[in-house]
Amino acid sequence: MSDRAERLQPAADQARQRSEDAVQRLAEQQQALIKAERQLAELRGYRQEYALDEGGGGLSVAALLNRQQFVERIDRAIAQQQREIERQRRMLEHARAQWREAHAREAALDSVIGRYREEERKREERREQNEVDERAQRRRPPGERSP
Repeated sequence: MSDRAERLQPAADQARQRSEDAVQRLAEQQQALIKAERQLAELRGYRQEYALDEGGGGLSVAALLNRQQFVERIDRAIAQQQREIERQRRMLEHARAQWREAHAREAALDSVIGRYREEERKREERREQNEVDERAQRRRPPGERSP
């Protein structure tokens, strides 16, 4: 490996680790959003159950008031969960942006290292070819010209 590629390898390793960490955070954030959306669906389900159940005609005024207050609490919980989902979406977008940035840095460093290695390989091939040419020159009888 070329000296330049060797010097950059620790930075590339660190970039790879950061990219892996970022993709892990992205996956965790996606799961958090899915969980929040499930909770919202459950709350909406509860709300729908209470909306469909008229409560029958035998409920007292106090029971009807309690029922109405409970439905209002569910409505507030739904609104709060909707805000939580929006927060989770923002966090997901932030995690996605961090992953893109980390991935781009990793790819850029890998590309530079690859280019350095390719340059070193070509230099080595030229060096070997020069050695072969020199040996061939030394084997020629004196006075013979090279083509």
